[in-house]
Parts: sequence; structure tokens; C-alpha cells
Amino acid sequence: MRSRGGYGAPDGLFPLFVALHVAFPVGLVTEFAMAGARPGTNWPIWLVLWFVGEGLRLSSMHALGDRWSARVFVVPGEPRVRRGLYRFFAHPNYLGVVLEMAALPLLFGAWRTALVAAIANGVLLTFRIRAEDRVLLAAERASIDPGRRSE
Repeated sequence: MRSRGGYGAPDGLFPLFVALHVAFPVGLVTEFAMAGARPGTNWPIWLVLWFVGEGLRLSSMHALGDRWSARVFVVPGEPRVRRGLYRFFAHPNYLGVVLEMAALPLLFGAWRTALVAAIANGVLLTFRIRAEDRVLLAAERASIDPGRRSE
């Protein structure tokens, strides 16, 4: 993306996402091993939701192609991706991650991990989506007026 004039947007949240994604499996294993979490009778529902989340994530990555990145990255002058799931909504990858982070712990009966991860992820995603949309809009405007890179 850099070879096409792309740039990474300032993303002070990235270390927090990394911390959450490291703490998530630790919390899941800890709750299972030490708090007695065990799969309940609804485990098939959580398994299906986890697969749906994984499907959303993988489909999003496929639709974005070489524009997929774990960081907020834009290429001025290139239009926003509107293929695949992006035809229907703006952030299918994030929806997939939300489903995965809720469903996987609930699959094993680890409701505490699901609750903490959902809240933390929701807060982080709220700020990340706002920042990402702002940067993408600025990049789209720059493609209309090549003299402007961002606001």
C-alpha cells in the first residue's frame, strides 16, 4: 500500500487491541481452569456463532485483498472498498471479531471472559471505527482535491 502512496493513520489504540487479543485467550483458559467454566447445553449455538464470526472476518479479508491491515491504513485516491460484505455494511471484519470474542468464551461457559472482552472490545471499536471513518473520508476528499491529504 505504501508503494501506492498509502499511509498509516495515527492509531494510539493499536497497543490496546494487541493487549486485549493477548489477554483474551489467557482469560478464557484461566476461567476454564480455575473458575470451573464448562460448556452448557447451548454450546452448539455458540459454536455456530463463532463460525459465523470467523466467516465474516475471512470474507472481509478476502474482499479487502491487499488493502487488509490490522492497522488503520489508507491509500489516497483509491475508492472505499464496496465489494463482498462491504456492499452491505461498512465494518464486517469488526462484527466478525465481536461475534468471535463473545461466542468462543460462551462456547466453554466462560461468561466472565465473554463479558469483559465484549465490553473492552466494544469501547475500543467505538473509538477505532470513528477514527477509521474520519481518515477514510479525508482520503476520499483528497482524491477529489489532490492538493489535500487530510484535514
